[in-house]
Amino acid sequence: MNIIFILSPLIFLYRIIRKKEDIFRFKEKICFFSRKKNKGNTVWFHGASVGEILSIVPLIEKLEKNKKINQILVTTNTLSSSKILKKLKLSKTIHQFFPIDTNYHSKKFLNYWKPSAVFFIDSEIWPNMLTNIKKKEISLVLLNARITKKTYARWKKFPSLAKNLFNKFDACYVADIKSKIRLKKLGAKKIINIGNLKFTQTKINTHDLNKKLKKKLLSRKIWCASSTHDLEEKFCAIAHKILKKKYKNLLTIIIPRHINRVKNIKAELEQYDLKVCRHDSNDRINEDTDIYIVNSYGETKSFYKICKTVFLGGSLIQHGGQNPLEPAIYGCKTLHGPNIWNFKEIYSLLHKNKISKKIKNSREIAKEINNIFNNKNNSQKLKSKIIRLGETILNKTLKEINLFITKNEF
Repeated sequence: MNIIFILSPLIFLYRIIRKKEDIFRFKEKICFFSRKKNKGNTVWFHGASVGEILSIVPLIEKLEKNKKINQILVTTNTLSSSKILKKLKLSKTIHQFFPIDTNYHSKKFLNYWKPSAVFFIDSEIWPNMLTNIKKKEISLVLLNARITKKTYARWKKFPSLAKNLFNKFDACYVADIKSKIRLKKLGAKKIINIGNLKFTQTKINTHDLNKKLKKKLLSRKIWCASSTHDLEEKFCAIAHKILKKKYKNLLTIIIPRHINRVKNIKAELEQYDLKVCRHDSNDRINEDTDIYIVNSYGETKSFYKICKTVFLGGSLIQHGGQNPLEPAIYGCKTLHGPNIWNFKEIYSLLHKNKISKKIKNSREIAKEINNIFNNKNNSQKLKSKIIRLGETILNKTLKEINLFITKNEF
């Protein structure tokens, strides 16, 4: 980490050029803070990126009403996650970028913010920060913990280090049974399976499309390919061409996992003689528009609301899939490839309720979308079930973490 700090000027410059860093705020990563600490009780949440942060938004909304909390600090590593939080406009909650994990920077960060309780989300493990948190005797919790097979295999190569670090958490609240088993083997102590926080939903409505755009989209036969990775857009393009033979007014919406790829995606799709329109541009959807690319952050749910057929990416390539809960919550029928090992338990629930279907290639995507177009989508029951489950998980999690917040309040 010290070597990374020495190289950080070059790393920051490269990332700023690639538009992966905020040109004004990247200094937060070396502890030049852009926000002030409020007097009183500060509670700190840290998650890597968009998915982790969205999973705790409903929890933060509840904590905002807690009069014993003066400030909620949320840190992340990515630019996209900071943009999501900015849109939410929460009153007590502020965002800063997580510092480079050197001993010096982690101490400086803690001395400035003085959190009373710290909640790391998913599988965020930073050795210097964890060590210095425990030296200050601050409560430390791993929230919505998810240890994948790949992550577990990496930690098993360093058993002593793993035990030393995971043992520092006062409690680990896991998202699934397999994570509980793996965490126990890695040396964590108090492990409780409450359930996956990604079943929960924010009460803030930030997911409505522009009325004119919504009207245009609903006048077409639409389906959505979401969280797509490199090569998967090619599968979608071929599926579109197959479906277009039957549905002349077909429009395919593509929401790539990483929007910095949009320029390359557009060029690739145009090679298939497809008319491509970008969401965040001066382009206009015309009658001959084939593909609509969403190249902005935080609007995925807006499209799930109106598009009830979704192919979820990261599953036709060796990535392990993306979380299918979000489209399921909005009543979408979800198609996915065979590579979904990161979310096996969730997909198992969806399969049982016939709300998701495995496909292997473009022809199968086209076939299943055609079937969905011609059949009623009976997903309302599952949608209600997921909402009820999410509320239970949220309330149980809130009850548990309040024990750590009140224990250390100033």
